[in-house]
Amino acid sequence: MKCQATMICCLVLFLTTKCSHYKLKLHIKDGYKPQNHERKPRTERLQEKCHGPCISSSNCSQPCAKNFDGEIGFICNQKKWQKSTETCTSLSVKTLFKDLNSVSRLSVAASSIPLAIFDDETPERIDNVAQGIRKNCPLDYACIIDAVKSSEVTSGNIAFIVELLKNISTDLSDNVTREKMKSYSEVANHILDTAAISNWAFIPDKNASSDLLHSVNLFAGQLHIHNESENIVDELFIQTKGFLINRNTSEQRFHISMNMNNTREGILGMIEIPKKELWKLPPNVSQAISIAFPTLGAILKEDHLQNVSLPRPTIGLVLSVVLPDKLKEILLTFEKINKSRNAKAQCIGWHSRKRRWDDKVCKTTLDVMNKVKCRCNYTNVVMSFSILMSPQSVADKVLDYVTCIGLSVSILSLVICLIIEAMVWSRVVLTEISYMRHVCIVNIAVSLLTANVWFIIASNFNRRTRDYNWCVAVTFFTHFFYLSLFFWMLFKALLITYGILVVFRRMMKSRMMTIGFVIGYGCPLVIAVTTVAITEPQKGYVRCEACWLNWKNTKALLAFVIPALVIVAVNLIVVLVVAVNTQKPSIGSSQSQDVAIIMRISKNVAILTPLLGLTWGFGIATLIEGTSLMFHIIFALLNAFQGFFILLFGTIMDQKIRDALRMRMSSLKGKSKAAENASLSPTNGSKLMIR
Repeated sequence: MKCQATMICCLVLFLTTKCSHYKLKLHIKDGYKPQNHERKPRTERLQEKCHGPCISSSNCSQPCAKNFDGEIGFICNQKKWQKSTETCTSLSVKTLFKDLNSVSRLSVAASSIPLAIFDDETPERIDNVAQGIRKNCPLDYACIIDAVKSSEVTSGNIAFIVELLKNISTDLSDNVTREKMKSYSEVANHILDTAAISNWAFIPDKNASSDLLHSVNLFAGQLHIHNESENIVDELFIQTKGFLINRNTSEQRFHISMNMNNTREGILGMIEIPKKELWKLPPNVSQAISIAFPTLGAILKEDHLQNVSLPRPTIGLVLSVVLPDKLKEILLTFEKINKSRNAKAQCIGWHSRKRRWDDKVCKTTLDVMNKVKCRCNYTNVVMSFSILMSPQSVADKVLDYVTCIGLSVSILSLVICLIIEAMVWSRVVLTEISYMRHVCIVNIAVSLLTANVWFIIASNFNRRTRDYNWCVAVTFFTHFFYLSLFFWMLFKALLITYGILVVFRRMMKSRMMTIGFVIGYGCPLVIAVTTVAITEPQKGYVRCEACWLNWKNTKALLAFVIPALVIVAVNLIVVLVVAVNTQKPSIGSSQSQDVAIIMRISKNVAILTPLLGLTWGFGIATLIEGTSLMFHIIFALLNAFQGFFILLFGTIMDQKIRDALRMRMSSLKGKSKAAENASLSPTNGSKLMIR
């Protein structure tokens, strides 16, 4: 039995070893790192340890895995524990300089914090990172590379390395050589790997990414160039080039080629210094340094974006430039990652003091299918530049024209509709049902007219000013009146159903009016106010690129989408009910009668579709990724001209309104003719003469 047990144990051990070896080979072949593969199961195990009730916004924390210091924080979101922060680190100053000369023992990364650790066997004490590097590798900083590159890219280790690079750039930036820059970049390259991008989001210090960019730019600014064109660093995720420039050349162009998303396909960038700027240089030779980051844009993402007009933007290749102080303007060319015909781009610059992307420092001079050209202002606080790209931008000129023309026609049509209703009101509201029907038409027209006006204000407001409080107010009124439009359409649908199903018993007009105004204005007011109250305390009511409901952070847009789609679905059922009741089946009906029934059903559906807002159902197709531009144009056409459809189907095509309008016009003509005859009569003339 012992022999059998031993054989079984050996077999299990052999199979486990072979499977692990096979997995390791697969991951290396696919370009993954083994430590990244092991990170996910560890996190899942920690999440399972977060027991207890998961109450909204409650927190919980768990210790890190073995050989890691720190903890992982979780937050309850939608009744599930989700990781929010992580400080797990295996790096320390002690591990950086471990076994170097057998004398250095360190414990923290911040150069400003002195060490209080002494080793009985070491007569010499090293107080900080700078001192450790000066002692062990002063010429090339290579002594820290192995420890860094062998560490797992957890959020805690990323934060540690950012602090390490920050300290090196402030304390060891004197006499930066090519060798020092290469070592510095190898350390930075480790945390800029595509496998590390997702872990940046869990660093408690949200300024870590901006600190990294500032530190790299600061350190590279002290580099000394000796050759006319020098390729200093060529890592996968960071590239540094140096150039000698002078005022005698007609122009200076620096070409950059980087791999994006860890692929072999290169993304090109070009930096150009205009001739007028070169003339500002002194007679002697100056230098320019460029640093390219293909993945840093994904790290410096929407948390650092403000005042941008593109929907769901992504950031492309980040180019940093270190130039002489006298130069104030540069030209940049970026190759687009997304070369779709409809993909729009916007040039931006990184403001190091404000720690955000700024679109005011750059102007987009060319935006074609494959590249974007920018003219940017260069200062000591704006040294890094990139482009924002919309993954699917349907803001085509056709859509702009359709929306502009459609809204103009819609507003004019709604004004005419209200004027006609005022003229014929007393002649068409003879019964309770007809009275409430025209109340619905008037309130639908008023709501849509007001919503369209606020929509235009919001569009122009976004371009001219950036006042946040006014943007919140404009968004609130736009949201409220569009919701009022849908709820009045819902009430009209309920009124139609009431007229079809309830024949012998009628509700009092006052009660119907109360129900109508509660549904038409009360429900939208409750939804709009609740949305503001929930999202505005965390500044999540409006989106940063436009005066409209936020989607990315708080999902406030659902407060409009869900009620609108539910009402569209209910109104669609009402239209089907009307179509069924319109059909009058009869035995042995002729073909002409069948055609008449079909025509009657089609007419009712055509009239009710715009009046009940069913055209908004096309908006569902526009929410799907990769939807054809034609769907967006159809949606814009149907809804931009909705006011015209209400005038046509709700007013002009109504026989009673046309008759009442004809009688009104004839009575006005009769009165004007009578007045004219009275003014020309002899009696009137004699009276005037006597007077």
